[in-house]
This record gives sequence, C-alpha cells and structure tokens, in this order.
Amino acid sequence: MAPRKSLLNDGPLTSERILDAAEEVLRRFGPLKATVIDVARSLRISHGSVYRHFPHKNALLEAVLERWLSRLSGPLAVIAAEPGPASERLRRWFDILLMVLRRKAREDADLFATYTALAAEDGLAFQGHNDRMRAHLARILDDGVRQGAFQCADPHNTASALLDATIRFHHPAHAADWEQPAIDKAFEAVWSLAMHGLETARQRP
Repeated sequence: MAPRKSLLNDGPLTSERILDAAEEVLRRFGPLKATVIDVARSLRISHGSVYRHFPHKNALLEAVLERWLSRLSGPLAVIAAEPGPASERLRRWFDILLMVLRRKAREDADLFATYTALAAEDGLAFQGHNDRMRAHLARILDDGVRQGAFQCADPHNTASALLDATIRFHHPAHAADWEQPAIDKAFEAVWSLAMHGLETARQRP
C-alpha cells in the first residue's frame, strides 16, 4: 500500500494539499462517487476554498491525474535525455515504464483504478502524457539514427508505432493482463519484432 500523508496541518491551503486530499478521497470512493465536498471535508475547509484552486470537479480530477502521470514520466524523461547507446536507452525506457506501472497497479490498486477510469475518458492529462511519451521515444530514436543503430524516416511516427505495438503492456485498460505468467514472454516477442525492423532496416538498399 502507498504511504498515507497527514492531510491536516497548520500550513497554508495549497493546491498540493488539496491534491493530496483528493487522492485519499479517490482511493476511498473512486472517481464517480468522490465529490469536491468530500475533499473539503477531509481538510476541514469549505468546498468554496477548494473551488478557488480548482474551478470544478473535472479540473481537480485532471490535476490529480496529471500529477500522478508526472511521477511516472519523470524517470522516463531522464532516460530520454541522457547520452549513451540508443538501443540500450530504448529498452531501459520500456523496462522502467512497465516496472513502475505494474508496481503502482499492485501496491496502490485503489488509486490505480481511478487512473484507469480517467484514462478511459482520454482527457487532456492523459493525452499530454501520451505526447510526452512519444517525444521521449522520438528523441531516443533520433539519437539511434545519428548513431547508426536505427533507421527510421520519421522518429515521431515510429515512436507512435512503438507505443501502439506495445499498448497491451502499458495501457491501464490491459492491467489485468500484467499478472499473467506469459506476459513477459509476450512482450519479448513484440520487442524482438520491433527491434528487428529498426535494426535491419539500415541494411536494406
């Protein structure tokens, strides 16, 4: 289980405190039943105080999801930006993505269920997350082209194709598959096919 923060303190009411409270409320009630009043009650403030930071419930939910996703994408951005062989960075990027998602699904199941429900709506936060992931992969692929490790005419399109090809392993809608015994073998099969295309393309006339 994820550690719980104390929501009541003498500090000023900040967006971060409200988001902490919202996460706890979402763990208890889920995105459909949770209300702004529940969040305000957990902080012992008026719901009007919450609205001064987030104008409506959807804005609050989007902010919770955006913060959750930023925690995931932070380590991935580091891998995308660092120097080194592109092929090794590309594999490590996916390894970290899958490891973190599986851990979150296992250790914070209640909040992960909220993430799954919000992702199904394909809101702005989730779209932004997908854009960031594509940008990470495009940067690594572009480095790989310059290093002579990969050949792809358009790194951004290739990045999208990689995400589409591996969607079963990182989209929350498929989280039930992640505990299956053969899931790692299935990923390796997709990975081998993708790398074969990227690495042998440069040998073709």
